[in-house]
Amino acid sequence: MKVIVCVKQVPDTKGGVQFNPDGTLNRAAMLTIMNPDDKAGLEAALRLKDEYGAEVTVLTMGLPKAEDVLREAIAMGADKGILVTDRVLGGADTWATSTTIAGAIRNLEYDIIITGRQAIDGDTAQVGPQIAEHLGIPVISYAQEIKVDGDSVVVKRQYDDGYHMLKAKTPCLITALSELNEPRYMTPGGIFDAVDAEITVWGRANLVDVDDSNLGLKGSPTKIAKASDKVRKGAGEKVVPDSPDDAVSYIVGKLKDKHVL
Repeated sequence: MKVIVCVKQVPDTKGGVQFNPDGTLNRAAMLTIMNPDDKAGLEAALRLKDEYGAEVTVLTMGLPKAEDVLREAIAMGADKGILVTDRVLGGADTWATSTTIAGAIRNLEYDIIITGRQAIDGDTAQVGPQIAEHLGIPVISYAQEIKVDGDSVVVKRQYDDGYHMLKAKTPCLITALSELNEPRYMTPGGIFDAVDAEITVWGRANLVDVDDSNLGLKGSPTKIAKASDKVRKGAGEKVVPDSPDDAVSYIVGKLKDKHVL
């Protein structure tokens, strides 16, 4: 069994975010982490490795520094890391990103592709399903539980206040929720392996069946009109009522003013 896990290096929002003049994130200037949903997807793949002997390849698209998340994945137990990086790929929206990743995956053999449901820097939940569409394979999103049944996967899929049980033949793509599992820690031996591991680096020339018009900022049909830091809320109004009844009257009056009541 061969499993590809798509991960993304995202800004650590605890350290704040910065923007370029064109409205895109200045990723080179920010502290970064592995996207939480992607890490859950990686853990799911590593459990398939533990149970079935699956080969786990981790792939990311980003700046050269995105190599760090690949080495983290190898330290956790992944077998191989592939970095897709090229200046022409910069500024990509979800369409251009999924086109690029699908172009890279066409070089590889796989039974299952696992991505995170969404990235914390975009929250679109679009890239995983788009990759599946580009590759012409089934997709099951919002996975809470993954099991293998012969040449198929059985997935417990989150749905409102319930869930679906879905089955799909491989090859297929699954998008994982951060609630799927508790990702393991890197091991000392894994860290040594990750330091010495050779990361495969691909660029535009390595993408298969991809047109230049669908890559990078120029190939992105969606553009950022405006970006800004989170607006801070004011201190609000502080009121000290004389009695509980006065407090209730005040709150009810405010709710009526805002047409809540």
